[in-house]
Amino acid sequence: MSKTRSNYFPQACKVIPGGVNSPVRAWKSVGGRPVFVSHAKGSKIFDVSGKEYIDYVLSWGPLILGHAHSKVTADVCNKAKKGTSFGAPTPAETQMAKLISEAIPSMELIRMTSSGTEATMTAIRLARGFTGRDMIAKFDGCYHGHSDSLLIKAGSGVATFGIPGSPGIPADLARLTLSLPYNDIDTLQKAIETYGSRLAAIIVEPVAGNMGVVPPRNGFLDKLRKLTAQYSIVLIFDEVITGFRFTFGGYQNLTEVKPDLTCLGKIIGGGLPVGAIGGRKEIMEKLAPTGDIYQAGTLSGNPLAMSAGLTTLNILKTKKNSFLKLDEKTNRLCKEMQDLFSAKGIAVCINCVYSMFTIFFQTGPVYDLDTAQKSDTMMFARFFHGMLKNGIWLAPSQFEAGFLSFAHTQKDIDKTIDSCSKTLRNL
Repeated sequence: MSKTRSNYFPQACKVIPGGVNSPVRAWKSVGGRPVFVSHAKGSKIFDVSGKEYIDYVLSWGPLILGHAHSKVTADVCNKAKKGTSFGAPTPAETQMAKLISEAIPSMELIRMTSSGTEATMTAIRLARGFTGRDMIAKFDGCYHGHSDSLLIKAGSGVATFGIPGSPGIPADLARLTLSLPYNDIDTLQKAIETYGSRLAAIIVEPVAGNMGVVPPRNGFLDKLRKLTAQYSIVLIFDEVITGFRFTFGGYQNLTEVKPDLTCLGKIIGGGLPVGAIGGRKEIMEKLAPTGDIYQAGTLSGNPLAMSAGLTTLNILKTKKNSFLKLDEKTNRLCKEMQDLFSAKGIAVCINCVYSMFTIFFQTGPVYDLDTAQKSDTMMFARFFHGMLKNGIWLAPSQFEAGFLSFAHTQKDIDKTIDSCSKTLRNL
């Protein structure tokens, strides 16, 4: 490591808590000093010393077209010349809402925000205001941003009230959140039968991406939809990660399970900060100024984010038939890595959902938070650093997702498999 590269993190620690502006970037779970990035292009990311890596983090999912896509960057630069923020409506906001609504029909009305956290926070407030109820439910291992109502640590029982997952969250607020095991239909039914009349909303990642990639079991989302409708509970899909990643639309387009509210982010901003909440008209109209449930944001619908998002979505619209090829690349990568691990005698369970994947260092199966946490995190850390040394950029945590983009080539896949083979020789 060059002297210049090694100095970045200590310098950052002097002026930024922990040296980073989002905790996972500090590499606490894998050890070592985080690599600082200089630039990126396509499927590649480059550190400050100039070393190239094939990137499977993609800014944690948004960059489905790859880094610095020429049309996206050109449109953002052109828009910036006309002004970066107005605090007033622009035509692009309407264009964005219309495009999203056409792609995800359950989102009848849409409100833009500046982050996924803002979107989920607004969804909870909206559900509480609409139903007149205070309690909500979430699922263990599903992350919905860091707002107080949602940053809850699950209890050890089958279904428990949450306890604060962080200092600074009032215990009284945490007690309004019910935490349930993901993919457990029996516990879900019992919990709703007990608390259904008090629940304003249930929020879920339809495909979990924050305990590693964990798909829903057959019937889980259908049962969730049936029970929430029966008890007049607002069902919220957090599709911040999955929105426009698997198809031109949401995961709900593929399952035909329609939530009452949907939260989006990441891809719809084309790499710029963005979020959105949308859903049934009768619920969305409760938001100010048509209703009395307040939500606002100085940079909501920011013209640069709208430009990057619109360009990205319009490009994806032309690639509707290409999502399958992206899935095939991901499947090939995962299968060949699985074969390498098997040949080496190292137990792994690779969960792959379309263009998302996670390598769990255990036999599996992994279907909820408890099973995910059985993974060998020390072995993952060794694998992470080995892959990094061999030019592969993975998420610095066992419990995060990997992503492919349309910029990833078969040559990238070949290089990644070769790097995996080299890493395993020393693992």
